[in-house]
Amino acid sequence: MALIYALQAREILDGRGWPTVELILWLDNGFSTVTTVPTAVSKGDHDSLELRDNEQRMDGLGVQKAVNNINQIIAPQLIGKEVLRQGEIDQLLVNLDGTTAKSKLGANAILAVSQAVLKAGALSVGLPLYQYIQKKYQLVNEINMPNCIITALDGGVHGGKNLDFREFFIIPASYMSVDKAIEMAVVIKQKLENLLISKGSIHSVGITGGYTPNLYKNTDAFELLIEAIRQSKYNFAQDLFFGLNAAAYDIYEASKYRVRDSAEGMSASDLLAMYKKMRENYKLIYIEDPFVADEANKWEELVREIGKTTTIATCNSVSSRVSLIKQGIKNKDFNAVVIKPKQLGTISETMESIKLVKDSDLDLVISHSSGETNETLIVDLAVAVGADYVKFGPINRGERIAKYNRLLEIHREIEQTA
Repeated sequence: MALIYALQAREILDGRGWPTVELILWLDNGFSTVTTVPTAVSKGDHDSLELRDNEQRMDGLGVQKAVNNINQIIAPQLIGKEVLRQGEIDQLLVNLDGTTAKSKLGANAILAVSQAVLKAGALSVGLPLYQYIQKKYQLVNEINMPNCIITALDGGVHGGKNLDFREFFIIPASYMSVDKAIEMAVVIKQKLENLLISKGSIHSVGITGGYTPNLYKNTDAFELLIEAIRQSKYNFAQDLFFGLNAAAYDIYEASKYRVRDSAEGMSASDLLAMYKKMRENYKLIYIEDPFVADEANKWEELVREIGKTTTIATCNSVSSRVSLIKQGIKNKDFNAVVIKPKQLGTISETMESIKLVKDSDLDLVISHSSGETNETLIVDLAVAVGADYVKFGPINRGERIAKYNRLLEIHREIEQTA
């Protein structure tokens, strides 16, 4: 059984130019693996802490403290440990930190180590990462490919306030294979860009790479997408549908939701009515974070009203945490959960949350973060646990494309062995 021989962390940059953590882990058999962790523009109230230096260097954004915590505190404790003992190692990391939010060592430091151990474990037994995860945790009997939720337009904090809602998605129909779905997304992206250029509209991109046109209303985004789809060979509401990351906490102010569709601001009831109208007019089949966490009654009402035809997903209000997911399940606040390893800090905690979601017959969404790297671990994770959906962002920018390319690679491997 392979033992951990050495670890070395360093500071690198993510896809938006912010510092983050990279880690190399060596095994005693000479094998090594590299992993990196994502960062985030906004964080949920219950997210584990992304440790930053808060010093003059890098405008306070540096992660040298997290890097040093790996090299000086964590690494000496892991040398000689059996790399396949993921649960024991993750528990050691949690104990070394000793805080609920992982504020002592930093969730970015802890996640880097946890991810590296997982990848090294797969390497040590000669399995692709998705096969290793599937065999180790056995959450599914056979591997099936997830559907993609693909960002087309960036708004809110991702897009410079050009639109109020954070992300506007296209979602391929379930009959489509992964390769055909990505092919369609590429075509729609090009049609959308050409359409924006022809209209003399802004066709620059936001933080994650989605287009950021200035529109009068949020619903104009759907009209724009429909126009782009009509210029392709694909049929709206047959080949693809729409989704929305409302990120309601970003637009909530003084007990109102501030959106350009209403000059006076919207109450939760007004916003709920807007979502229902979007569902009817634009075949909206996915809504993420539709209200702030405090308005649980409106979450429940939205699920009750349109939950049979629409995925109502929670992300920031539960931050992937088991206790909060259980509470939301009890209240019937949602029918899907977005999981991000960075919100928790270890693979073992992530797997516990994933198991709860699957055991509760909720839809599982494995998601990227706003500040991504070329790391593709979440792709293998999503495939291995039978996620219903994956969110990797737009078909744009290297850190997103790396994930789509890995998904295509796994798809081809599975097809060849079927």
